[in-house]
Amino acid sequence: MYNPKSKIADEFISHEEILETLKYADENKNNFKLIDEILEKAKEAKGLTHREASVLLACEDDERNEEIFKLAKKIKQDYYGNRIVLFAPLYLSNYCVNGCVYCPYHAKNTHIPRKKLTQEEIKKEVIALQDMGHKRLAIEAGEDPVNNPIEYILDSIKTIYSIKHKNGAIRRVNVNIAATTVENYRKLHEAGIGTYILFQETYNKESYEKLHPTGPKHNYNYHTEAMDRAMEGGIDDVGLGVLYGLESYRYEFAGILMHAEHLEAVYGVGPHTISVPRIKKADDIDPSTFDNGIDDDTFAKIVACIRIAVPYTGMIVSTRESESCRARLLELGISQISGGSKTSVGGYYEPMPEKDDSAQFDVSDRRPLDEVLRWLMQLGYLPSFCTACYGSGRTGDRFMEICKKQQIHNFCHPNAIMTLKEYLEDYASPETKEVGEKLIAKELETLTGVKNTVEENLVKIEHGERNFKF
Repeated sequence: MYNPKSKIADEFISHEEILETLKYADENKNNFKLIDEILEKAKEAKGLTHREASVLLACEDDERNEEIFKLAKKIKQDYYGNRIVLFAPLYLSNYCVNGCVYCPYHAKNTHIPRKKLTQEEIKKEVIALQDMGHKRLAIEAGEDPVNNPIEYILDSIKTIYSIKHKNGAIRRVNVNIAATTVENYRKLHEAGIGTYILFQETYNKESYEKLHPTGPKHNYNYHTEAMDRAMEGGIDDVGLGVLYGLESYRYEFAGILMHAEHLEAVYGVGPHTISVPRIKKADDIDPSTFDNGIDDDTFAKIVACIRIAVPYTGMIVSTRESESCRARLLELGISQISGGSKTSVGGYYEPMPEKDDSAQFDVSDRRPLDEVLRWLMQLGYLPSFCTACYGSGRTGDRFMEICKKQQIHNFCHPNAIMTLKEYLEDYASPETKEVGEKLIAKELETLTGVKNTVEENLVKIEHGERNFKF
């Protein structure tokens, strides 16, 4: 049944293979000889199979678990250095026809305020996001063919890209909308999107169908095969994710790695990003009703093992998680975070009421973007608003070829420095600017070959020029 080269969901995400993998991991979780062999292979930083990684996730030995965490930190550093990419979600509409039992946007929720942004409201939201300093957005919308047709999404993308306010501009729009057709993915590609993101929620088909009892999302195979249709439609950067807490985390871990293996086997390009959200409280959703919740230590190990298994992928953690949790995960593999986020339809231009019943989930990290940036820099990270790969056509296999050789920092590091300088000039508080200028001076000393060019560009940025890139 298991065939990573198949385009049939039940074959590239084989339930039987996952069960056999979990059994194999249980049988070998204290097989130190095997674990040491897997760790040796992992040190090559070329990834692991879903079975090998599942053994590491199941490992119970403290000494070897510490080795796993150390290795994850090294691989993160080798591939992505100290750079952390910033983005913000923009919710366009919470109209939805699905019956997802973990999401407050489900169709039967009659008391949640329903809203859909007009193009004029989108302009106001985007200007507010630009005035915060954001350059990269992830647009979100419920699935509703009447209220949120593909034409509405395309019009919204066009609106977002058209807005140039002061020195602000959104340079990359990632899209997180429901599974759709090859034709619609082609339209999204032609609209110039960045990454197409779709969370699987759970790879357990039986659980999936129970969690999605009504609506088009109930169709497990159609949803799971969405990335194949996106690739066929010309989108070569896709982002995976599951919602931890719905099903056994070890099942989901194996499933998402199998999905990554499938994309590699068929297209030669694995997931551009992997997100790791945990279920959170929201309106009529109580996370305690789901009995697969994971604690922070388990969560940290999942992130570390994904980083080891899929070393090239960008890893995302959102403001669902607290400041302290995010700080821990940044070390272990996370390379992108959201900042200053709103999870309601609206809220950037005009603040939402203190009691907001329209949020998709509760935000744990509520700090403004400027504070998040200063915090990152004080932790030793280099905040980045870079979108140069997208702007230069380094996507899909072109990005992966560079990234897998651990050479992407030759582009990303100088670009991160220059986009941070833009932020400091245009948006930073005096305190953040002081911290940032010291960091830039330090990071410049690590550059080779392009240092003089970057220094020249930094002076030009001080004089009003923008959007330099390698």
